[in-house]
Amino acid sequence: MDLEYYEILEINRDANSGDIKKAYRKQALKYHPDRNQGDKEAEEKFKAINEAYQVLSDSEKKATYDRYGKAGLDSQGFSHFSDMDYGDIMGDLGSIFESVFGGGFGGGFGGNSNQKNQKYQLDLELSVTLEFNEAAFGCKKEIKFTHKKPCSQCNGTGSKDKTTHSCPDCKGKGQVFYRQGFMTYSQTCPTCNGSGQSIHNKCSTCSGLGYDSVTEKVSIDIPEGVDNDNRIRVANKGNIDDLSRRGDLYILIKVKEDEHFVRHNDDVYIEVPLFFTQVALGQSITIPTLRGETELELPMGAKDKQQFVFKHEGIKNVHSQRLGSLIAQIRIKYPKKLTGEQQELLEKLQTSFGVENRPQEETFGGVFEKIKGWFN
Repeated sequence: MDLEYYEILEINRDANSGDIKKAYRKQALKYHPDRNQGDKEAEEKFKAINEAYQVLSDSEKKATYDRYGKAGLDSQGFSHFSDMDYGDIMGDLGSIFESVFGGGFGGGFGGNSNQKNQKYQLDLELSVTLEFNEAAFGCKKEIKFTHKKPCSQCNGTGSKDKTTHSCPDCKGKGQVFYRQGFMTYSQTCPTCNGSGQSIHNKCSTCSGLGYDSVTEKVSIDIPEGVDNDNRIRVANKGNIDDLSRRGDLYILIKVKEDEHFVRHNDDVYIEVPLFFTQVALGQSITIPTLRGETELELPMGAKDKQQFVFKHEGIKNVHSQRLGSLIAQIRIKYPKKLTGEQQELLEKLQTSFGVENRPQEETFGGVFEKIKGWFN
């Protein structure tokens, strides 16, 4: 990429350090490989963005570049990719990615420094599987779950003597950085698991983990109309940290399928099998609904897979409380074989319709002669 560094970051030459950093964060977020997997052009742009930032964020390199360009950097012995400390910049990016994507974003950038020493997330999530009708009409569920709290024996340090030391591998940052070509990556320190701290003697009660696991039960009201992947928040039922702060418990809903009803958002579909004579006669039949039954009036000559909509017979929307619809789709069944008597009866019925029972003759009356004329 032959663009100059200011163009790459989309800033003016009089941009101050704050503007440069802000522009870098914006561009790096847009072109980061984890957001553009398999996109070689985005990968090249990300490399260029990093190169531009490393030069323009360094006052000495920036002054040289402003005066002599890239050639000046080379002549002065400056490497476009120096051994600068990436902790600050990667930590900044980490907070951006975390806010957009949630924790544990692919590249593993350094997280919020305020959470560096936290051994576990405060919020908990667990899934609960509901029967179809429980989700449709709501229910009460008793949930058994396990949360973490600081070990009382070691005050949450994980150390027998209740003291911790800065991790020798990450120097207390909780992240280790490594380079591959032009790219610089970070990952959670494997030695301290991101805590930034190490211990010399493990606590015998928690085996050095720094926390105990506690099993608890909570009764929750499942609202009417919840669906797959809805989440219900139960306040102050998450993990507990060493400052006695407690997170929230999130219940992820999973719903079993029903044998007859198929849900799509707030609408419910049901397939109604019919014998061909029922359709021919235009009969009225009783079909099930979520709350009981209703009558389906079949028009004469109804088509296979034709749908009939019954408003307000679906599922109540969990937010608006509006009821969806029940959609009944008919499936016409024909006999696989006929007895001699049945065939005779059908032939008599067909004959009774007169010329109406041979619609193909009316449609194709002159077509056969026309086709013959094509080859004369």
